[in-house]
Amino acid sequence: MAKILVMTDLHITPEGETIIGLDPGARLSAGLAHAARTHPDAERIVMMGDLTHHGAQQEYARLKTLLADLPWPITLMIGNHDTRTGFRAAFPDAPTDADGFVQSAIDLGDIRLICLDTHETDPAVQHSGLLCPARLAWLVRELEADTKPCLIFLHHPPFDTGFSGMDHIGLMNAAELRGMLTAYPQVKHVFAGHIHRTITASIDGLPITVFKSPCHQMPMILGQEGSGHSVDEPGAYGIILTDGDNVVVHFEDFTLPFQVVGHY
Repeated sequence: MAKILVMTDLHITPEGETIIGLDPGARLSAGLAHAARTHPDAERIVMMGDLTHHGAQQEYARLKTLLADLPWPITLMIGNHDTRTGFRAAFPDAPTDADGFVQSAIDLGDIRLICLDTHETDPAVQHSGLLCPARLAWLVRELEADTKPCLIFLHHPPFDTGFSGMDHIGLMNAAELRGMLTAYPQVKHVFAGHIHRTITASIDGLPITVFKSPCHQMPMILGQEGSGHSVDEPGAYGIILTDGDNVVVHFEDFTLPFQVVGHY
């Protein structure tokens, strides 16, 4: 089975700046070192947006340094805390579609990964996500170009999670996207970030997984308002095992104390 690593919501800050006392750069570095030690055989790592905390040039520069010399190919996506201009300036070789959105389709043997750009620049809906007609048209073209089993990646979850404050800045046309994806039987699983919480769901028949952040997490406050809540819980990344038709998802809390593996 192919192995794909996933990290989301890195929130890289300038050197010396922290979020609730945590250094996102140090957390990412620890997570990458853990993944390199335990999963060097992964075929790719996908980073699903909110790469930086403010989309600032120095944040992207720090991120670029942290991502140097990884043992796997990397796919970078953007989220609501990013900017397209800042991202493209720092990573000019990252693939974009014909309209300049940070979207890409990657073939891993008999499996296809489709990575979407849900970043929305309208200040009236700050931090919400959107897949505009141009982005959806690109998605349709990619889905119709190949019928091999497909995994979909996007920053904003395409459903209400129960975290009310985050759902208010969710994907604005989530139902439209779900209706589109359900029309293509090759779509096997959907992956998202944004919430900073491990969530699994089946919505309109679509299996969906949301991953935690390598840095700070959302406290378990279902139904409460506000989108800035953060708690110092273990940093995490995801591990996807798939042969295309079958998808297994694991969650690694890499900042938990290291334990020696033995037999009993």
